[in-house]
Amino acid sequence: MGFTLFLVVIIAIGFDFTNGFHDTANSIATMVGTRALDPRLAVAYAAALNFVGALAGTEVAATVGKGIIEAKADIATLEVALAGLVGAIVWNLVTWLYGLPSSSSHALIGGLVGAALAQGHTHIYWTAPEMSGVLGKVIIPSLFAPTIGLIGGLVLMAILMRVTKPMNPRAGNKMFRRLQIFSGGWLSFTHGLNDAQKTMGVIMLALIAAGNLSPDVLEPPLWVKISAASAMCLGTYAGGWTIIKTLGGKIVKMSPMQGFSASTAGAGILFWAERHGMPVSTTHVVTGCVLGAGSAKRLSSVRWTVAGDIVTAWVMTLPAAAAVGAVAYAITAVSPLVLLAVATAALLFLRSHVMKSGTALAH
Repeated sequence: MGFTLFLVVIIAIGFDFTNGFHDTANSIATMVGTRALDPRLAVAYAAALNFVGALAGTEVAATVGKGIIEAKADIATLEVALAGLVGAIVWNLVTWLYGLPSSSSHALIGGLVGAALAQGHTHIYWTAPEMSGVLGKVIIPSLFAPTIGLIGGLVLMAILMRVTKPMNPRAGNKMFRRLQIFSGGWLSFTHGLNDAQKTMGVIMLALIAAGNLSPDVLEPPLWVKISAASAMCLGTYAGGWTIIKTLGGKIVKMSPMQGFSASTAGAGILFWAERHGMPVSTTHVVTGCVLGAGSAKRLSSVRWTVAGDIVTAWVMTLPAAAAVGAVAYAITAVSPLVLLAVATAALLFLRSHVMKSGTALAH
């Protein structure tokens, strides 16, 4: 029991690290794409604010730790938490290798639900009062988040275009590059506020399963918060350069005004979602905002084929991570060490295949 709990905590922190480098693009792609900040400086800036944001709230942690699977020591087992994490990490790394900005949040929740179903779990909160549970807190927000992001980026961009119409374009670009430093910083803060809490929630679930934490606890212990925040910060600093290129330039060539609109709208939506305990995908929100801000001038400026590839990754994430989580649970039933060996071998094989085929870019 002690070893499995240790394994869950270490892997959860590892997941937060992968979340950081996988989702770095969410908070800095627009700043890099419009040359508001040098890429390395932007990454360091985002890492620091991700750390601060991760310590600033607990609503999402409570949803993941207690609102998806019933948090009781005899129901939410350590094997479910471990298998769910492996499912999420495998899917995160698959999409990272192919440069697709999929949702780390939904990978984690999909992995947990798949592992719980493989266990024969009847205590998943599919629906619950007041729009909570998997349906109210995860699925419905995941359907609306990209649309709300698109509308938010589009409306804000339209307003700014009208307000700044008399302004000299060169002066306007200079002003919005400066403003992007603040809007990108706020987006990095809200990214940490939302995403690091998901790992905190999984560790809470594991501690409850091990009997080390009361099911009635309202927030994670301080050491859990600091560990998750540090992992997110380090992962962000490591950077996910293929995804930065996808969001920063492959979808739409951003102007400074568009970058400011996208990051400001995205940060506002993420802040609101965290206050309501919704573990929404920062990738969904920010990509929607990028599409909205990019299409405000003309629809043809958006590379819709790339956007279509990203949508495909979104649709696949929950079921794919759930399937990997279910397989991981079956292997965990044999031995947690066997699970780690199989997952490591599979990822090494995949990376070798991708690099040989030339699909992945150098990191």
